[in-house]
Amino acid sequence: MLPSEPKIFHGRESEVSDILDLLKAKTPRIAILGAGGMGKSSIARVLLHHPAITATYQQNRFFIGCGSTTTKLELVSLIGTHIGLKLGKDPIQEVLKHLSNNPPSLLILDELEMLWESAESRGDIEELLSLLTDINHLALMITMRGAERPAKVQWTRPFLLPLKPLDQKAARLTFTDIADDRHDLDEVDKILSLTDNMPLAINLLAHLVDSEGCSNVLLRWEKEKTSVISEGFDKRSNLNLSISLSLSSSRIKLLPQSQELLSLLGMLPDGLSDVDLVQSKLPLKHPLKCKAVLMSTALAYSDENKQLKVLMPIREYIQQYQRPEDQLVHTLLKHFQDLLHLFVQYLGTESSPSTVRRIKSNFANIQNLLRWGLQGKHTHLLDNIRSVCHLNRFTRATNQGSAHLIGEIQHPLPHLGDQQLQLYVITELLRLSNYPVHDPEALIARGLEYCEHIDDPKLKCMFNAQ
Repeated sequence: MLPSEPKIFHGRESEVSDILDLLKAKTPRIAILGAGGMGKSSIARVLLHHPAITATYQQNRFFIGCGSTTTKLELVSLIGTHIGLKLGKDPIQEVLKHLSNNPPSLLILDELEMLWESAESRGDIEELLSLLTDINHLALMITMRGAERPAKVQWTRPFLLPLKPLDQKAARLTFTDIADDRHDLDEVDKILSLTDNMPLAINLLAHLVDSEGCSNVLLRWEKEKTSVISEGFDKRSNLNLSISLSLSSSRIKLLPQSQELLSLLGMLPDGLSDVDLVQSKLPLKHPLKCKAVLMSTALAYSDENKQLKVLMPIREYIQQYQRPEDQLVHTLLKHFQDLLHLFVQYLGTESSPSTVRRIKSNFANIQNLLRWGLQGKHTHLLDNIRSVCHLNRFTRATNQGSAHLIGEIQHPLPHLGDQQLQLYVITELLRLSNYPVHDPEALIARGLEYCEHIDDPKLKCMFNAQ
């Protein structure tokens, strides 16, 4: 029995058009790849019901969900059931013979990743795919999480790129098709910003908005994060389940440190460049191999600035369920602290453009890491506070206003102990233009007192210039 055609489908028209062109080839072999929740299965269903496809293959269209199969023989048995065979002693040959004798057919193997990624079954699955592609009039299409195609198949060119998130227009159309257009557009865009325009997340949040309204959903997200749309029982109705399936990839298991890198990326909204990944000397044996694994499983991607990033819903999931080890976070924080120190050291002289560029491209990352470092349970608190002051100077020098973090360290001020650092903090607090400073007169009085006890003419000059 064929699955029904998706009722809601926006933003994938170009992909559908490209695949239709590929299906015109003599022996089309097509792989639809991408992260979980990107709509691979939906595209396959749209194609299955497309008039051009039904006219070509008529009743010989087979859509086979492979998510629950664990071996090649189970998959062969499933194919046999769909094409109407009662299999005997040699099921593989019986399936191949039946398809060879059939009129032109379209075989779609959906969610093939679990079978193919397993080291135990990968070779068997690639061999089966190779046998299927020997049938000239059989069109083969697979959908898989990740960005890598199985070997032993001459995939039709040009290869399809892994699916990306929807553009903003398509995301809004998908949302309003489900939740109607009665909602405040600013709130709708706030909802969509939580999804990074991932189709599954849009679908689930839009249904929730339809019953609860935007404001309630936004409030719930603040408390529950991705759990708010993870009450279903399968990957199409449960975002956390969909993400956890990607995390269970055998490639992740073969290189466990790739999951450690992923946990760190959960704290980094700006992503991470190869330069920072390597130069930070993270306690990972093979950081670039870890990156390759995350990209091959589509858990991470490289943006237009070549930063290794994770989509917002996956970041929220990681922050909630798989926080990184303190040593990993501290190592990266120390790397960025060194960059800030370098900037401040040469401020007012020939400051390196590359240093400025690297700090700018990691600005949100640095704020997140420093916020983590300001928590009382972490060591190096004084270094972290000093770096917050450095960051505030950076934002002013580069015309970015003031870093919000500087206002968050007013309360521990009396407990710092280091008078020179306290004067530095007071100086930066008094320079704030967009954050309320508690009792500035008292800060000034305290700063004047510290000036009498420290020997740092440059810092004193900065304070007196307020």
